[in-house]
Amino acid sequence: MSHGGIGMDVDFIFKIAAIGIVVAVLNQLLIRSGREEQALMTTLAGLVVVLMILVRRISDLFELIKSLFRF
Repeated sequence: MSHGGIGMDVDFIFKIAAIGIVVAVLNQLLIRSGREEQALMTTLAGLVVVLMILVRRISDLFELIKSLFRF
């Protein structure tokens, strides 16, 4: 379970933003070098990584709600 708080939320947002920036730069580099297929795969991989992070955070949220209501 995460520590919670404002600091963790800002770190979470920065982590997702950093992944987005890296994927965007790699995507542009690959497209300019004529590797459109690899650019698409890089974009999809970045999307999957961000979705996995989000699913983990949503799971933590559901566990918190479950513990609050003692289900």
